[in-house]
Amino acid sequence: MDRKQLADFLTTRRAAIRPGDVGLPEGPRRRTPGLRRQEVAQLAGISIEYYIRLEQARGPKPSRQVLGALARALMLDRDQRAHLFHLVDELPESESSRTVTPTIANLLAGLGDYPAYAIDASYDILAWNSVADRFMGFLSLLAPGNRNILRTNFTGPHAARNLADPTTVAFLQDCVADLRASLARSPGDAHLRALVDELLRASPEFGEMWADHQVAVRRVQTKRVDHHQYGPLEFDCQVLDVPGTALRLIVYVPQPDSPTAHAFASVREAMPVTIDAPVRRS
Repeated sequence: MDRKQLADFLTTRRAAIRPGDVGLPEGPRRRTPGLRRQEVAQLAGISIEYYIRLEQARGPKPSRQVLGALARALMLDRDQRAHLFHLVDELPESESSRTVTPTIANLLAGLGDYPAYAIDASYDILAWNSVADRFMGFLSLLAPGNRNILRTNFTGPHAARNLADPTTVAFLQDCVADLRASLARSPGDAHLRALVDELLRASPEFGEMWADHQVAVRRVQTKRVDHHQYGPLEFDCQVLDVPGTALRLIVYVPQPDSPTAHAFASVREAMPVTIDAPVRRS
């Protein structure tokens, strides 16, 4: 049980809820935003003393019943509720295999119409098809450490430009929220923890997003990019989990007969689709 993370998460979620959201009067004497501690305790049906200890990173481990009551009181969505349970080790950790099997490699190769690649929970790109290789700037020529999406965007040579783009910032906020959820599911994952520590040291912008305690698992998302060769493009970023592993397949899916679909066709014509060997960390 991570008492400090639990305390911070409860505090930030409590501050994010307006009294009116839960049927309480706003009142003229509120000095801080959000609910008061005693209001959360009342809504959850627990003692104020016990709740205060939770926000002070003290006290015993909450039961599943108490966690459920807190989730309802704080109006947590599905991802936030799962994160709350993970913080007190009440849900099993996901399997953490990062091995790109031949089946996954062949699947990526078969998705020859669209850019497609496999990432792990830390956003390392481990394998890709040839459309993704060319479209994303020749992944096959990059050092493994430069194939991490978060490290590239927060600390790479174009970090300042990326962090000045509202669309990219929104995308990175989703990634950081997803990274926090992954770390809660697998708190013993040394690679995940090392990446978080590295980015906290290297990027104030990452630190600000991490301090928000947002939690969300990435799903389908519309993405807009201004590609250096093909210009403005828009596509759905489809996220497919690989059961029993920490891997996800990311596929860029355009609307049929759109400028983006024609751009992807141009990429295919420029480079035959072949699968690159999975990239493994040493």
